[in-house]
Amino acid sequence: MTIALGADHAGFRLKERLKQELLEKGHRVLDKGTDSEQSTDYPDYARAVADDVVNGRAERGILVCSSGVGMSIAANKVRGIRAALGTNPEEVALTRSHNDANVLALGAKFLAAEDMGKLVDIFLSTNFEGGRHARRIGKIQTIEEAQ
Repeated sequence: MTIALGADHAGFRLKERLKQELLEKGHRVLDKGTDSEQSTDYPDYARAVADDVVNGRAERGILVCSSGVGMSIAANKVRGIRAALGTNPEEVALTRSHNDANVLALGAKFLAAEDMGKLVDIFLSTNFEGGRHARRIGKIQTIEEAQ
């Protein structure tokens, strides 16, 4: 699977760790930055990852910042993105199975590196259930199209 991966300075170290883990598992990674712990602006990386996902260059996106909240807000401004903040395994599974989330946002300040890797595995391996959930995703798309 091709994954677009991005982080700001607060998420840089964990992004690098996730990148290695993803590559070791055979995924293709599009690293959208940042490349250091020097202070930077998270919306730049959220936009770059979101653009790769909506334009088909990546199947899914993963974002890391201090809380994960800023990244998810910024990514969700891009039409076609359903970014979800992931904090625990059940929540991440539901973001995929019920919400068809295509971007996962993670908070470096609140998650251990090992837990983050587990959440990413769940995000990448869980399928969308469709059915009644597809109807709801359709309603979200109608909201986007009205903007």
